[in-house]
Amino acid sequence: MRIESNGLGSTTGRASQEISRDFYNLLADVQDLIKETKTLSGDELAQARTRINERISTARESIGELGDNLAQQGRRTATATNDYVHEQPWKVIGASAAAAFLFGFVVARRG
Repeated sequence: MRIESNGLGSTTGRASQEISRDFYNLLADVQDLIKETKTLSGDELAQARTRINERISTARESIGELGDNLAQQGRRTATATNDYVHEQPWKVIGASAAAAFLFGFVVARRG
């Protein structure tokens, strides 16, 4: 599975859908294996085990790729945020002060 990024959310969403699909396929294969266990011969059972092991490998690869992709996105986001804060410090200070004021106002009203 190759994940290509068109944007921050689209890549993660697409990867999550692929992992979800792989997981449900794995579950379906396990359920089929359990149902067929009574009637499978030695060779058929070995083939079923091979199919399950392939599904598990695919799921592991998908999860590994998603983790790598999320880490890369996190680094890009942190870099972009750091650059913005250094380029626009007063905007960040103003936005932080406004957010703190609103948070304090909401907390004070509830209490």
